[in-house]
Amino acid sequence: MKRIGILLAAVGILALATGLEAQQTQAPAKPAEAKKPAGRTKESKIRNAMSAAPRSLAQNATVLDWPAKPGDQPAVLRKGTNDWTCFPDDPSTPANDPQCFDKPSMEWIQAYLAKKEPKLAAPGLGYMLRGGGSASNTDPFATKPAAGEKWMKEAPHVMVFPTGKLDPNAYGTDPRSGKPWVMWAGTPYEHLMIPVK
Repeated sequence: MKRIGILLAAVGILALATGLEAQQTQAPAKPAEAKKPAGRTKESKIRNAMSAAPRSLAQNATVLDWPAKPGDQPAVLRKGTNDWTCFPDDPSTPANDPQCFDKPSMEWIQAYLAKKEPKLAAPGLGYMLRGGGSASNTDPFATKPAAGEKWMKEAPHVMVFPTGKLDPNAYGTDPRSGKPWVMWAGTPYEHLMIPVK
């Protein structure tokens, strides 16, 4: 728990710095205003993917495209030179939601795409500085909202992928609270979402 507390404090400082850099370099769109990118060329996907994280990380990141169908491997759009990997907007959601991940969180993503339980040796960190939109806050594999529900609108945020379980009582699970919250709580894919401005 002490290690997670220290990590969260560091992430808090990082999130503040990230927010300032994001405002200066790419001005993320507000979730309600986030629109799908118009172009779907390789170059436009790379630009879109890079907008998910601070430029200092994204400019040298590997950029992968989302798999064309479940079970496929992500296509490499650009080979990077650091340990970060970015994805462009997910075409299966209504939001403009590019994402960037460090090495441990990419292990999480690979497990998620394979529908296997992530087993991280170290916590991972990810960025979604343009925000996002998910079908469900409880079902990791929902492809559309449940009857009577709407797509979630997630503010720009940093994600922490833990090595163990998160305490939903410590963080909460409400994505509208404006505070850090646990997404997909109680599942093997739970992770901490930390809003940034």
